[in-house]
Amino acid sequence: MAHSQRQKTMASFSNILTHSFKIIPQICIYSYKSTILHTSALNMDDLGSCQARSISSQKLVFSEFGDPAKVVRLETEELPSPKSNEVLVRMLAAPLNPADINTIQGVYPAKPPLPAVPGNEGVGEILSVGSDVKNLRPGDRVIPKEASAWGTWRSHAVSDAQRLSKIPKEIGIVEAATMSVNPSTAYRMLKDFVQLSAGDTVIQNGANSAAGQNVIQLCNVWGLNSVNIVRDRPNIDELKIFLKNLGATHILTEQELSKTDIFKSRAVSKAKLALNCVGGKSAVEVLRQLDHKGVMVTYGGMSREPVTLPTSALIFKDISSIPRNDIIKLVILKSGTEQAFAVLNDGAGSMDYRDGTYFNIALFS
Repeated sequence: MAHSQRQKTMASFSNILTHSFKIIPQICIYSYKSTILHTSALNMDDLGSCQARSISSQKLVFSEFGDPAKVVRLETEELPSPKSNEVLVRMLAAPLNPADINTIQGVYPAKPPLPAVPGNEGVGEILSVGSDVKNLRPGDRVIPKEASAWGTWRSHAVSDAQRLSKIPKEIGIVEAATMSVNPSTAYRMLKDFVQLSAGDTVIQNGANSAAGQNVIQLCNVWGLNSVNIVRDRPNIDELKIFLKNLGATHILTEQELSKTDIFKSRAVSKAKLALNCVGGKSAVEVLRQLDHKGVMVTYGGMSREPVTLPTSALIFKDISSIPRNDIIKLVILKSGTEQAFAVLNDGAGSMDYRDGTYFNIALFS
């Protein structure tokens, strides 16, 4: 129920962004009917010129936590020319993620100081640089090194050059805008907790999430079987076809998982790794499919229900459960941005990142 309500909130706010905030068109709106995020054309004539002493920037701001449709407002500010160590960035695209909505609502554990500009990730283009900046030049594309560095839901920003990472222009704008969080999380979860080899099985719930879709594609590249659990819905057949085309080995609804014989019939081996972003009963059912000494990594709780582990699984199957905090530490310690590039480069012999292969993402409501 909580997850369904979140999807409705995102859909509603996406509609508001599209129709009410047309002057901030670079916000990417997730659409389940497309394999990429959608962006609108940016009308630079309304935004001023970077050759001027200052530039008129538009941004979305919230000064209190609450319903995004009620607390988010549009503001215009005049940005000064960059200082010697700074750069002026024009934002090209920024995704609308569930965590962004939760942050505005005030239910996300990490709360920014108010007033704040939403947006954890995105891609921008350098318009001008300060006199001491040597590693960036006008025309370079960049992404923030840190989540919530300065809020990406804006048309322009002045930033310390050290807070940005330069990325290859060959990467598509949509792919670049979404590469900081979910691809690196998926990569680290598959690399850091269990030694996986071709033919091994990974099971995950929330498989249609952005992170889940990256998991599917990485498993496909590395020869791993992926068993993917999703909620039942009216368009379930459409969703299954979409995930199958991404490379999913099996797609099951939560109801189908409790009845499936794919493990008993050895269609796939018992899972060595389980990835849980839902919690509650879904997490328990996923855990039941783990092999002896299997590992379940929890990186989300969309159901808002606790993860309750059967005692027998801990004692007799020697199951390990790893909380999300360890995922965050790993991504930070190993640099989320660098790992995003690792996702692009790992398996590059068979897949070309310029086609957006690793970032073929849609959100099914």
